[in-house]
Amino acid sequence: MMYSTVMKRLIKCSSAFMLLLAACHCVAAADYADARAELVTAYQAQDYDAMVLAAEKSLRARPEYPSALFNLALAFTLNGDNESSLHTLNRLLAKGVDFGADELDEFAALHDVPGWEDYVRGVEALYRPFGAAELALQSDRDRFVPEGIAIGPDGSFYLGSIRRGLLLRDDEVISDRQGHWSVFGMRFHDDGSLWFASAAVPQLEGVAADTGKTGLFRLDVESGKVTRAAMLPQFEFEQVLGDLVIAGEKIYTTDSLTGAVYRYDIGADGYTAIVDRGELGSPQGLVLDATGDHLYVADYIGGLYRISLSDGAMRKLRVPSGTTDYGIDGLYRHGSTLVAIQNGIRPHRVSAFELDDDGLSIRRGRTLAANLPEFDEPTLGVVRGDELYFVANSHWNRFDRENRLPEGLSGPIILKLSLAKD
Repeated sequence: MMYSTVMKRLIKCSSAFMLLLAACHCVAAADYADARAELVTAYQAQDYDAMVLAAEKSLRARPEYPSALFNLALAFTLNGDNESSLHTLNRLLAKGVDFGADELDEFAALHDVPGWEDYVRGVEALYRPFGAAELALQSDRDRFVPEGIAIGPDGSFYLGSIRRGLLLRDDEVISDRQGHWSVFGMRFHDDGSLWFASAAVPQLEGVAADTGKTGLFRLDVESGKVTRAAMLPQFEFEQVLGDLVIAGEKIYTTDSLTGAVYRYDIGADGYTAIVDRGELGSPQGLVLDATGDHLYVADYIGGLYRISLSDGAMRKLRVPSGTTDYGIDGLYRHGSTLVAIQNGIRPHRVSAFELDDDGLSIRRGRTLAANLPEFDEPTLGVVRGDELYFVANSHWNRFDRENRLPEGLSGPIILKLSLAKD
């Protein structure tokens, strides 16, 4: 996948080589980055034996990573091993992931391989709408690009805009860029105030020279005034605090560009890194476990991790075959189940990952909803009781390379999805 300035945003690629190149990341682990470089070099030299070896090496560095699996399938077919290529594509299909191989010329040789038609039918099945969600809110605001969402004690919806930098209560503007920029994740504090992450990103109208500035902001929802602007020090030229979770006087937040996870102390008004920059690829959603002692963090390009808040120790969750924990944007908890909004894999979906008793393994993964008519890159949500309310149509994927948006986009749509088990 290729990322824009905000790393998680997927730009659609038109060829297998663009997909291959797009899987490179500036903050990837060294062994994976080395394997990726070898893969590209072998492709360019048309040394397909070496390309297969490099693709296998990248998978050892990042097991079951969908982009790495796709590139292994590509390497196999370029090397004339069409059966192994189809087998690898079926591994992706079993995870419910598609990279459009059936539409790429590079995979034309597979069309005569036994099982190809079954694979194509499986891909078609992936794109059928699945699950049932109710419309909770719809706005007519044009090119709003909603991201953050929260629900007030009275049931009011709060939405933040990437494009406009606004905050809405239901459909009323309550804050219009009071020193903040694009609005990302947001959460209510127990004291009734609304905290939100904000960053100056190129997709914001009139961002000008503020690019790279980011911080956490506190909003008094009664007055509509921003009462705290907690700016993250400028550690890097580009940094984006994208989501947050609140635990009393501590706020935990992720920087999707530098790979850091921070703790912000409200009383001391200061940030401390609990995961250093570069340790993760692109951390997004985060949620506390039931004890409050650990933090689950979704690395967009690395999967799910559990972090100990006492010492910062980080463990990768074990994930069963037939599911994938990559491409997660929003992450929430419902009992012992992690609820994830995955917009970094195709097709986009809302997934449930049931945790094992040790909290370090996924017992089972299942899709709750996918390909619903309202979907146009779902992003963040909020769990209330047994229901998930989430942004269904952020339109992040509609930005062109100059960060322009087309006319005629639908206004923000919030869907409600039941989390109660059958």
